[in-house]
Amino acid sequence: MLTKAQNFRAGLRDGLPICFGYFAVSFAFGIQAAGIGLSIPEAAVISAANLTSAGQFAALGIIAAGASYLELAFTQLVINLRYFLMSCALSQRLAPEMRFAHWFGIAYGMTDEIFAVSCSRPAPLSPYYSYGLIAAAVPGWVLGTTLGAAAGNILPSVLTNALGIALYGMFIAIVVPPAKENRVVAGVAVLSMIVSAVFTFAPYLKTISSGFRIILVTLLVAGGAAWLFPIPDKPVKEDDHAA
Repeated sequence: MLTKAQNFRAGLRDGLPICFGYFAVSFAFGIQAAGIGLSIPEAAVISAANLTSAGQFAALGIIAAGASYLELAFTQLVINLRYFLMSCALSQRLAPEMRFAHWFGIAYGMTDEIFAVSCSRPAPLSPYYSYGLIAAAVPGWVLGTTLGAAAGNILPSVLTNALGIALYGMFIAIVVPPAKENRVVAGVAVLSMIVSAVFTFAPYLKTISSGFRIILVTLLVAGGAAWLFPIPDKPVKEDDHAA
């Protein structure tokens, strides 16, 4: 049985690769945040409070468009719904006697990468291992944002625009591998681009603000795919009950 300190150090060790990956992506976010007029502290606070690449990048477009807080909040709710599912799944790996306060600490750092690494640990999952992951990963995300925002205020626009391409590289890296293995995922990606183009250029539809456009495309395409192609439940093994 590992001690609290040992679990924390293990989390720090496993979180370092996440830290380096976050730094690269958040640097691009910082550049784009500076591009719409946000200050360095404002960009850093957004990253420290949200920890969601897709949500934060979507928020920049909404903020730049001067949309309402309600629109911004609802967009974040839709984009980040996956974290509810991840939290529910991870909660099954926590010790029943764990203090309730730890649930909030773990929930703060719930990201795709931290969830994936946490699931690789044997149950029950120690909250101090999660804290180690968070302590390693979050500084990389915030530091990358801070330096990216600083660079966006200093570097020439031609260079910052070139560095901003990293965002699209990140999305391609996320979508392409699962799309190669699953035709439904590939179809959803292509259909999302088509529907988004329709909302961008079609009469009347193009008057919808960017925030609600993201919400509608997400609900229509992702919701339709979930209804038409549900993922079958996997049979539960005896080992799963033991965990």
